[in-house]
Amino acid sequence: MTTIDPSLALAIDRVGSASELARKLGITPAAVLQWQRVPVSRVLSVERISGISRHVLRPDFYPPSEAAE
Repeated sequence: MTTIDPSLALAIDRVGSASELARKLGITPAAVLQWQRVPVSRVLSVERISGISRHVLRPDFYPPSEAAE
């Protein structure tokens, strides 16, 4: 069993379900359920949909220090 990133779990919870997140992204629920982390190509969309900051979703690509700029 693979563990998903807590920020992805938070985004899914905020939206209501993986299926609902997938619907809002225009992809299949199976695609979302395959993620361990939010793909970089989807970060901004997931941020917009869930309200979870890009700095939380993928701090490796959007470091928190950029939030202060």
